[in-house]
Amino acid sequence: MNPIFVTETDEYLFAKGTHYEIYKKLGAHPVNIDGKDGVYFAVYAPHAEEVYVLGDFNGWKEWDKPLSKLGPGGIWAGFVEGVKEKDLYKFFIKTPDGRTVYKADPFACYAELRPGTASRIYDLEGFKWTDSKWMKERDQRDMFKSPLAIYECHIGSFMRHPGRDDEGFYSYREFADRITDYLKEMRYTHIELMGIAEYPYDGSWGYQVTGYYAPTSRYGEPKDFMYLINKLHKNGIGVILDWVPAHFAKDAHGLAEFDGSPLFEHPDVRKGEHPEWGTKIFNYEKTEISNFLIANVFYWIRMFHIDGVRVDAVASMLYLDYGKKDGEWVPNRYGGNKNLEAIEFFKHLNSIVHKEYPGFMTIAEESTAWPKITGPVEEDGLGFSFKWNMGWMHDFCEYMKLDPFFRKDNHYALTFAMSYNEYENYILPLSHDEVVHLKCSMVEKMPGYKVDKYANLRVGYTFMYGHCGKKLLFMGQEFGQEREWSEERELDWFLLQNELNSGLKYYVSKLLDIYRDYPCMYNYDNSWKGFEWLNADDKDRSTYSFMRRTDTDERCLLFICNMTPMRWENYKLGVPKEGKYRLILNSDDRDFGGKGNEVEKEPVAKKESCNGKEWSIDLDLPPYSALVFEF
Repeated sequence: MNPIFVTETDEYLFAKGTHYEIYKKLGAHPVNIDGKDGVYFAVYAPHAEEVYVLGDFNGWKEWDKPLSKLGPGGIWAGFVEGVKEKDLYKFFIKTPDGRTVYKADPFACYAELRPGTASRIYDLEGFKWTDSKWMKERDQRDMFKSPLAIYECHIGSFMRHPGRDDEGFYSYREFADRITDYLKEMRYTHIELMGIAEYPYDGSWGYQVTGYYAPTSRYGEPKDFMYLINKLHKNGIGVILDWVPAHFAKDAHGLAEFDGSPLFEHPDVRKGEHPEWGTKIFNYEKTEISNFLIANVFYWIRMFHIDGVRVDAVASMLYLDYGKKDGEWVPNRYGGNKNLEAIEFFKHLNSIVHKEYPGFMTIAEESTAWPKITGPVEEDGLGFSFKWNMGWMHDFCEYMKLDPFFRKDNHYALTFAMSYNEYENYILPLSHDEVVHLKCSMVEKMPGYKVDKYANLRVGYTFMYGHCGKKLLFMGQEFGQEREWSEERELDWFLLQNELNSGLKYYVSKLLDIYRDYPCMYNYDNSWKGFEWLNADDKDRSTYSFMRRTDTDERCLLFICNMTPMRWENYKLGVPKEGKYRLILNSDDRDFGGKGNEVEKEPVAKKESCNGKEWSIDLDLPPYSALVFEF
């Protein structure tokens, strides 16, 4: 039997929810049978009365190419001769009540360019990967003791070709060349890509998916996407995908009521729909549906060499009443609001993926105090590698928006995150969500005149990169994008002709240099071993002083952040030991768009106690400045 064909074992494992390569059996697969070229089609549609496949190859005749139901599991399959690569196709399904529906293939690896909604025949085999060194080292690396600086990026609005009749999108291959050079220049370690799995509406940014197994055709073919990942890997850059298992689009050609009845979604509308978002919720109680999602992660790992997934809207999955009013949700069997099936789904996903791919990251976008998001599954944790620290993000943004006069009254907003830092493995995110929907770009959140806004942002970014936690910054915010982000246009690269913008970009690159070059910045991100407040209580002057350190206390760093427009002369600070403290970064330097106030380059600690330390240094702190010293 051809290895593509669905067997009884395949049906059994799929029904159990443990067929992690089901994508190799369901979908559309080019084969040669008895010397005849064609495609083997297989689709899961247990409620269907009849299933047909139609497309370019048969003039879209509805009742022409029937598939056979293989067994009680609900999989329909069949071979169609003469189907060629890139032919368009859909499944034509007769429902139990006599209706007929056209559906795109849930396992298609390639889709028609929107507004078309058909699937497209495509053979993923044959791409020559040359990233074996990266892949081997990835699974040997301790991700928790390694630098992780993520550039969150939306391909369609990073850069565009000017003056074209279409949207001017860069192809995956064109984008690969531009983004690789840029990320190397800036020294990011990873890129996180928004909106890769196929979706119909540009304005959803890819968060309302119709094709979970298909890299969007907006930017080219699946092998073009492979080229992008391969090139990034060869240049030492990891790739993380946004992944959306929380909900899916209601579009008629998609997963909603796939075989005429609720299949991928929960049949109870109170558990199967998000009233706020207008989307369907996956039925995590159904093993075949959880299998569909878990196999999807393995698919991106094995077929596309992806290094991690950032899991969108985890809180909406964990809480049955998320975004719902009384009467719109159903309690669990214990009367509570926890989604017990979603919890088990996450434990299953994370345990099996990390067992086989220890270097693969699963990252939870989770906004509540749910315990042990990154805790081990065997200790009743969910098993994620990292969690976005949404609390830190909210406190940071709210503080930085304040007029400096009022910052003293909100001083502890910036120190609070360290009080719970040990409980999870955190990423500090300044993501796309913070620069849309009238929230302003990062630089426009800042108070004061224009030059003050940029000075504020340089200090804020220094605090972020010095703080415990891995880092994420959305594209454009590294150079001071002033307009809110829109998927409809490219970033405002023309701003780089301005000194403040080019200076900020240069400054962020220097922060990334320091972040990557000093192990004290990342070796202990969830432990007090790597962080110590030197003065967390100077609210009257709105300054923050802390140090990052290693086991050996070598190449440690001292951070001082002045969040006011005041110059603090003879600022005395307790330090951990005697000797010289060498200035390695001053955010007020003219190269970065600052005013160029002089700061002592190598202050020497005096034996005068301060802030509980035996030694101290005296400095003049420029207005809105951040200083970083090596000791």
